[in-house]
Amino acid sequence: MTIAIIAHDGKKAEMVQFLNENKTTLKGKNVHLIATGTTGLKAEAAGFQVEKLLSGPVGGDAQIASRLAEGKVDMIFFFRDPLDKHPHEPDIIMLLRLCDVHNIPIATNPATAGLLIKGI
Repeated sequence: MTIAIIAHDGKKAEMVQFLNENKTTLKGKNVHLIATGTTGLKAEAAGFQVEKLLSGPVGGDAQIASRLAEGKVDMIFFFRDPLDKHPHEPDIIMLLRLCDVHNIPIATNPATAGLLIKGI
């Protein structure tokens, strides 16, 4: 199972906390994590093996969307910061739209991600 992890700057610490709280599930199952650049670095620093792609603003969101469209992503945890502006908003909207088109579960907050983790 491939899970993509993305977190806006204001949510990166929350993502790492979520990953740590679910370490047993994420490391005990056959889970492959992919991430946008800086989120991936933070996850690696917390002890997770992560395939890092580009940073979100320079194409990482689009890379994940591409893999999703190819059937290579099973689930996405995208902790968005709704109180901040993001210059790559079109890429974010494209990613959300493709999740709907391809019926891929996406969690935009820890509560929803927790429910998805229980389904693994």
